[in-house]
Amino acid sequence: MDADKEWRFCRAMPEDENGLVSHWTGISREEFVTAALPKMLARSKGEDLPEGQVPDTVYFLWNDGEIVGQFRLRHYLNDSLRRGAGHIGYYVAPDYRGKNLATEGLGLLLEAAADIVPEKEFYLRLRKGNLASLRVTEKNRGYIAEEDPLYIYVRIPKPKKTAE
Repeated sequence: MDADKEWRFCRAMPEDENGLVSHWTGISREEFVTAALPKMLARSKGEDLPEGQVPDTVYFLWNDGEIVGQFRLRHYLNDSLRRGAGHIGYYVAPDYRGKNLATEGLGLLLEAAADIVPEKEFYLRLRKGNLASLRVTEKNRGYIAEEDPLYIYVRIPKPKKTAE
């Protein structure tokens, strides 16, 4: 873990990027280390969750020693999340887009999450105009399950386990 690089990345994230909300935009290093990181770790363990929320884990995508993206995984879904935001949200920094990193990062997350998420498929909700994310999900076996005027609801089957 490199708290300095994580802080710089989180601080620079937009407050809302295609529906992925950042609570740490512009955060000071001290507040990140003393409040945000402990909160992230507690949430990953299901501790101190607000009413109606489920455990989630924040993953950072690294490339050549730099953080280039952030992926968030909800460990399971309640009724509101099943129709809402789903299991996964992610952000790749603008300088690293179009380089297949989101596709690779999502693939890595799906593999790691297969043992965490109890549902048979991963649920994702994309804003209608976010065609880049739709392509990323399709490259990871995602398919459109339904749509409404604002969103596309994508499902991705869990990866098959390989024999060890």
